[in-house]
Amino acid sequence: MDASVIAEDDVIIGQAGIASGGAVYQALLGRADVLAMTRKAQAAALLPEDPGGLSHAERAALAVRVARLHGDAGFASHYETLMERAGAAGATAALADPAFKGGDDARLAALIAYTDLVSLAPKDTVAGDIEALQAAGIADADIVRLAELTAFLAYQTRVVAGLKLMQATA
Repeated sequence: MDASVIAEDDVIIGQAGIASGGAVYQALLGRADVLAMTRKAQAAALLPEDPGGLSHAERAALAVRVARLHGDAGFASHYETLMERAGAAGATAALADPAFKGGDDARLAALIAYTDLVSLAPKDTVAGDIEALQAAGIADADIVRLAELTAFLAYQTRVVAGLKLMQATA
C-alpha cells in the first residue's frame, strides 16, 4: 500500500513518534483504514458539524484536561492548539485545568466530575453519575456527546500507548 494513504499530520502517528519507513510505520500501512476511521472519529468527537450543547471549545478543553490527568504532554499540547482555535476563554478554558472543579457553575462541575471519573476510574461509573449530569441541566443528547468524547479520548490514548510499546520492541 502507498504511504500516501497515511495523512502527513496523522495525530496517532505523530503522538506515537512513528518514523516514516520504520517497521511500525510499515505495519500501519496495512491498517491505514483504521487510521482513517480514527481521524473521522476524532473529527466527530471534537469538531462535529452540530456540536449540540457541548461546544467545540468545551470539547477541546476537556480533551486537554484528560491529557493532563494522564500526564500526556503531547496530547495536551495537541488539544491546546485545538482549544485556542476554537476560541476557548474564561471558564471554558479553565476546564482544561485539572485543579478547576467548576466553581459555582453546576453544569461545568458536572461535566468535570463525569469527565474525571470516566477518564481515571471508568469502572466506578454508576447510573447516579448520569443522573448528576441531568440534574445539572445537561440534555440527554449532550450526555451522549460527552460519553462519545471521553470514549474516543480513551481509545486514542490506548492506541498511542500500544504503538509506543510496539516501537520499543521493534
